[in-house]
Amino acid sequence: MKQKILAFTLSMGLIAMPLSVLADSVPGETIVTLGQNLTETQKKALLSEMGAPADARTVTVSNQEEHKYLDGTVPKAQIGTRALSSAMITIGEKNTGIIVQTNNISWVSNAMYTNALITAGLKDANIVITAPFEVSGTAALTGIMKAYELSSGEAIPEEVKKVANEEMVKTAKLADTVGNEKAVQLVAQVKEEIAKNPNMTTDELKDLVNRLAGELGINLTSDQMASLMALFEKMKDLNINWDQVGNQLTKAKEQISDFLNSEQGQSFIQKLKDFFSALFDAILSFFK
Repeated sequence: MKQKILAFTLSMGLIAMPLSVLADSVPGETIVTLGQNLTETQKKALLSEMGAPADARTVTVSNQEEHKYLDGTVPKAQIGTRALSSAMITIGEKNTGIIVQTNNISWVSNAMYTNALITAGLKDANIVITAPFEVSGTAALTGIMKAYELSSGEAIPEEVKKVANEEMVKTAKLADTVGNEKAVQLVAQVKEEIAKNPNMTTDELKDLVNRLAGELGINLTSDQMASLMALFEKMKDLNINWDQVGNQLTKAKEQISDFLNSEQGQSFIQKLKDFFSALFDAILSFFK
């Protein structure tokens, strides 16, 4: 499986934001969501790929459910007419954070899923997202939130589901022009500041977005600014626990720091150095 693990994206200081589970969730519990239009062969292959335990709860996600939260956010053709994206969520112990792994997801990054899910109020889980062949990944969020509701016994408000999906898509669209890292960083950092001051005015919010974008070297177009402002204004109007958001962002930074200082992190950094050194040598040899 091609795995995109959040901690490996070292320059994205806010991407490893943990997901949340409510008190009714049982650590170790696993729930699998499967697209309704998968063939039996595809289901079996995906369950094996995700390493789903034999006793895992399995639920189905329909294409109608996917359209319910994505229509108006992405073109209907991009959502498609078949539900194929699948996911597995394993509830973690309190404060253990999140690891996201994806396969055959071409547009939505791990960080985008995580950033959107923290808006929906999730934390502490291991999540695997996959499909039988390459898909954009926009529909997977629906299944993850459905699994969360079943595990916790608590419903995520419909307006929160919609804004979480909107956040994911708008971040992905911004990433098409500024890159994944900067797009996710901008959205995460704005949310961090909203967590500190959820009562900021529209003018203050706009100034904040402009300032943070400038610090990241992002030149937002008027359309991009309008799109992001509409998203953040919706977030401010929702009943989001901003204290929790702020706490999870702080925890995310600590996790990144711990990873960089770990043996695994140092090993990864060395591999990066070796890779770029070999690449540089290859380029030099080309011009000799």
